[in-house]
Amino acid sequence: MNRVLELYGQPTQVFERVDWVRIVSDGQCPFLGRRCIKVRKSEPERTIGTCTVEYGRKKAAIIICPHRFLERNQVFTDCVHLLTLHEPGNTLHVVSEVTVPGGSVDYFLVSAHRKSVKDFVGIEIQALDTTGTVWPERQKLLRKGGIPYSEEAIPDKSSPRRASRVAGCATCDAPQRCVAR
Repeated sequence: MNRVLELYGQPTQVFERVDWVRIVSDGQCPFLGRRCIKVRKSEPERTIGTCTVEYGRKKAAIIICPHRFLERNQVFTDCVHLLTLHEPGNTLHVVSEVTVPGGSVDYFLVSAHRKSVKDFVGIEIQALDTTGTVWPERQKLLRKGGIPYSEEAIPDKSSPRRASRVAGCATCDAPQRCVAR
């Protein structure tokens, strides 16, 4: 059985010390800095919010949401060594969801100097995506915390959803998130 270990970025082991009503109502993903974009197919107005589950006989912690890998931009820091033309003084930028022939690339890590690209690497993030099959365990956890399903907040459909893009980089004003702050 999958046991939810993280919900909206919060560890569930300290359930009593967290304002779960607010967290579930807000539906904010701390790794994206906006509302969780993992939604139920049958109820797209409801976010899933499950980041990590316990799975298997060994009860291993398994990340099921790819956005969980964005914590502290560590995934991008770990890829800097792949930029063979990156030099001290260059700035690093992260460009998300770049359309290429045949699809899109999750992220590009770009090394730039004086607004000129010196090197880049494409980054695809994969997680064990079982967010839908963990729904019963998520609901059990929320009931345990006194948050019945029917009382979960649903965003007001008359208000526009938050932008799916991160604000432009202050250095180059492109629609990207800069990791060199």
